[in-house]
Amino acid sequence: MTGPGAPGDGPPFVVLAVCTGNVCRSPVAELLLRAGLGTGSGVEVTSAGLDALTGRPVDPAMARRLAARGVDPHGFTARQLDPAGVRRADLVLTATATQRRSVVALVPAAVRRTSTLLEFAAVAGLVDPAALPERPGNRLAALVGAAPRARALRTGPAADDVEDPYRRPEDAFDRAFTAIDDAVGRLLAVLRPHPAPAGAGRPVRVTTGGALR
Repeated sequence: MTGPGAPGDGPPFVVLAVCTGNVCRSPVAELLLRAGLGTGSGVEVTSAGLDALTGRPVDPAMARRLAARGVDPHGFTARQLDPAGVRRADLVLTATATQRRSVVALVPAAVRRTSTLLEFAAVAGLVDPAALPERPGNRLAALVGAAPRARALRTGPAADDVEDPYRRPEDAFDRAFTAIDDAVGRLLAVLRPHPAPAGAGRPVRVTTGGALR
């Protein structure tokens, strides 16, 4: 594991997206988040698969959807998740709750920094952006610290899995891509400094180090 930072300010904050084959869901999360953050954010985004189709490119159906969003998928190759990759990550975002459990079983010490993408995006929306530090990497570090408290503020049943569209009809790809795109968009809205939107829900106050107050 590294830590938050920006160019010239220590190592980057490392986000690792995880799914099964690393050709559909986690590459979309990686590439959308990386594109949204841009350069100089102090955040490094990567991905891997629990049963990766190693060396394969992004699934063509997802590649088309990424291209339609202006994100270039070319050059991506799937890779297998390993303990070293989990240990290096400051935040692990999985496509499903089952995958979260698999990551934690692989590296138990990662339990507090591993979440499904949809859950992390939801709890991030409960944190007051005005209480977060300026840089995206430091904001993510604070969000990881605030996540346990923010989780308790969620109401109603949580549907935190992104379905696997691999080898399924186009509408399955539509649903998966839309779910990931929406979650990444909500996360980026918190990572970019801006006033909290009205009606966003009760915020959790956090400090730079992630302590709650």
